[in-house]
Amino acid sequence: MSRIKAIAQFGQQIWLDNLSRQLLDSGELARWINEDAIAGVTSNPAIFYNAMRSDAGYQAEIVRLKNAAVDAEKRFEMLVLPDVRNACDLFAVRHTASGGTAGFVSFEVSPALADDAAATLNAARRLWQEIGRPNAMIKIPATKAGLTAIADAIAEGINVNVTLIFGPAQLAAVQAAYRAGIERRFAAGQPVDGIASVASVFISRLDNLLDARLPLELQGKTAIAFARNEYARWQQAPALPGGARPQMLLWASTSTKNPAYRDVIYVEELIGAGTVNTVPDATLAAFRDHGEAADTLGRRLDEAQAQLAALKALGIDLDTVGNELLTAGLKQFEEAFAKLLALVQ
Repeated sequence: MSRIKAIAQFGQQIWLDNLSRQLLDSGELARWINEDAIAGVTSNPAIFYNAMRSDAGYQAEIVRLKNAAVDAEKRFEMLVLPDVRNACDLFAVRHTASGGTAGFVSFEVSPALADDAAATLNAARRLWQEIGRPNAMIKIPATKAGLTAIADAIAEGINVNVTLIFGPAQLAAVQAAYRAGIERRFAAGQPVDGIASVASVFISRLDNLLDARLPLELQGKTAIAFARNEYARWQQAPALPGGARPQMLLWASTSTKNPAYRDVIYVEELIGAGTVNTVPDATLAAFRDHGEAADTLGRRLDEAQAQLAALKALGIDLDTVGNELLTAGLKQFEEAFAKLLALVQ
């Protein structure tokens, strides 16, 4: 059995943190679905920017669309939304077989809308309709305005991938927004049992930022400790009304940025039932080669809580750090989106 496929026996889904026309047309994504049980795909502006610079299929389309009488964002969507639909169709069998709990493909609203709740909701509605697939997920960043849009989108029956989550208070607010959307929809007499959502918690960036501020014995342990503590809390969450599904925890940014650490540490140490890990190509290849699948996420909670207590004793507040990382993450996505639009302009 594939080392990656072996993870599924512990109840975790592995999604690919990448999407391009080449992955689809070459059959590589289909092969990974079959051989490795890849159960979904995530994308973001940086992923599409990198794909468009290197994928000949996109470059030819960019030339063809040069004279299209639409703005750059519309050109971008004309380029990639067919691929999003094709990816959804590729995962349709998995989505159906899982009862609608797997096989999702995520596409993000414009990062420029991060502080505008109404515009974010309108974009989510439009993209949901234009993609037109039940296994699509619309990515919305977990900003203050984003939280309002998330609750509204869920209440309207739109699947949502909440992105750029870095701290415990931010994650709690995201989970509250999901619950609020479900409760509003249920109170309105609308079905809630088919809605899906993930809360994407960014992992390696936390260690990457904090390690320089920590003594050696505490380095490389914060992100995993944070994830384990939040997983324990998530397992105790009260049931939602109407048979609604819980919002799944998704571990994002799971490539290892410090070469001193094991290159699959943020996959091996975060395997737990009911969660998702979205993995970039290089980390996927590394795990395929030498990763070890085991039920790890629920282990050593006492060590995780001791790590978090040690940070607090040092005056390090994860919510403050999370806000710092959110600002940096939004800037990164905005810059990538601007480059992407310039590329198709």
